[in-house]
Amino acid sequence: MPADLSARSDIFWLGGGSGAAKSTIARRLAQKHGMTFYGTDEAMRSHGERATPEECPQLDAFRRMTMDERWADRAPEVMLDTFHWFRGEGFRFILEDLASLPADKPIIAEGFRLLPHLVKPHLASARHGVWLIPTRDFRRKAFEARGTLWTIAAQTSRPEVALQNLLHRD
Repeated sequence: MPADLSARSDIFWLGGGSGAAKSTIARRLAQKHGMTFYGTDEAMRSHGERATPEECPQLDAFRRMTMDERWADRAPEVMLDTFHWFRGEGFRFILEDLASLPADKPIIAEGFRLLPHLVKPHLASARHGVWLIPTRDFRRKAFEARGTLWTIAAQTSRPEVALQNLLHRD
């Protein structure tokens, strides 16, 4: 059973779409207010390694796909519906990680995997969660500024299609 963090009034949640500036904001808040920063992106690899095919079947299917099958061959709606992290697969690992952090200072957790319906049962109060949703144009500009716009799409045989699918999916 995943950890119940609803009694932890020291945990704050910052979720939302990729490219919404969540990491930047969370890191600045952590530094300014002496909080522990927990980034779900940084923990993703570990969570994937801890996941079993039985517990995370969509992740298992995703791992077996080629880059084209993942990003260019499927409609964005199918990509969204089957994306393992959006389906909550592996969310318990986030809860376990947060429960294991020292409670000596507040924690700010951030990441696109912090979906409202997954986080809601673990909020100490509604004021402990915020979600940032970038427009498609804002997101594209954020990826361009990071130099990551083509990182995934360039690994496919149809980069333009893959990029449009990615931007549309999220």
